Amino acid sequence: MQFGRYYEEFEVGAVYKHWPGKTVTEYDDHLFCLITMNHHPLHLDAHFAEETTEFGKNVVVGNYIYSLLLGMSVPDVSGKAIANLEVESLKHTKPTFHGDTIYGETEVLDKTESKSKDDRGVVYVETRGYKQDGTVVCTFRRKVMIPKKSYGDARGGEQAGRPVPEV
Repeated sequence: MQFGRYYEEFEVGAVYKHWPGKTVTEYDDHLFCLITMNHHPLHLDAHFAEETTEFGKNVVVGNYIYSLLLGMSVPDVSGKAIANLEVESLKHTKPTFHGDTIYGETEVLDKTESKSKDDRGVVYVETRGYKQDGTVVCTFRRKVMIPKKSYGDARGGEQAGRPVPEV
């Protein structure tokens, strides 16, 4: 099973559909809020959200959705990455609620070979997250430094660092 891609394997215009999706629970949302110290009542206080917001219920914190999509994209995009260089833009376009299922896909926008090292390049991608009804809830663009196959081969190949079990 492949985990990530080498630079040569990326094609501009390719779209990687990340699978499976993730149904967001109240527990997921509240735990993320608590461990990141985001105590905004919109995310944690059902009574507040019901009485004072246009949504009438808690909204899932956007940074959880971003983090979820980033994680979903790792096997397809950055599983072999040398470094995540930049998040150029991040847009939360619609709210997500407890019980929504998030799906993601990433499109390759551009790729550029490194000018200083011939064993890597930078891949520019856009990841879109959408709910079970197709509503796009989050979009972000980023640049990732990706090794070429020669880089991987020089460091042990596809599963570099994997130990051999003693028999």
